[in-house]
Amino acid sequence: MDIDQIQAFLKSPNSQERLKALTELRQYDSEVAIPLLMSKLKDPEFLVRSFVAMGLGRKQSTQSFAALLEMMKFDRDPNVRAEASNSLSMYGEEALSHLVQKFHQDEHWLVRRSILAAVSEMHSPEELFDICICALAGEDLTVREAGIDALVLLADSGKQTEVLQQLLPLKNEQWWRIRARVASALRRFNDPQAKAALSDLMKDEDHRVVAAALESSLPG
Repeated sequence: MDIDQIQAFLKSPNSQERLKALTELRQYDSEVAIPLLMSKLKDPEFLVRSFVAMGLGRKQSTQSFAALLEMMKFDRDPNVRAEASNSLSMYGEEALSHLVQKFHQDEHWLVRRSILAAVSEMHSPEELFDICICALAGEDLTVREAGIDALVLLADSGKQTEVLQQLLPLKNEQWWRIRARVASALRRFNDPQAKAALSDLMKDEDHRVVAAALESSLPG
């Protein structure tokens, strides 16, 4: 699609045409693509704004970074905030403190899970541990599960003791899914406390937790 057609589609009342235009911008360099992406920052359709966030992650510049930061902080739709978080993470260390701050401020599960996934790939154990603690303290079950999964990534990072201190009390958690997640996580720790906790979880009242604990206790 040539640039004139892209510009025409971006002005179309049909959101599918606007989405197509944004997708086509992948083939253009940043100098051309970024101003056109920026023109749709306030589009009424959340999916269009999500595509803008994706595009700005690929077409990186100081202007793109600032726009993504604005979207992550202030967009009214959590889908867009989550997509902006993911794109912002592509900027690496420059984005890290903003992602951590946003995690603490935005309690929507989709945004938090997006940030957890992004920071998990950024090789920043201190920041990952920080948001995992926040995740475990929250009320959303899926975020807490994701926090446990992310903590496991720190098992070999020199933070093993601190991670275990967070995981071990969760073996008595009310929700069986949390206890099962903990049972699965403990297989990564060659520690007497971890082994004792696994032994307790093998006697859990829920057979799904018992199954997870038994699987974790298997060698290999």
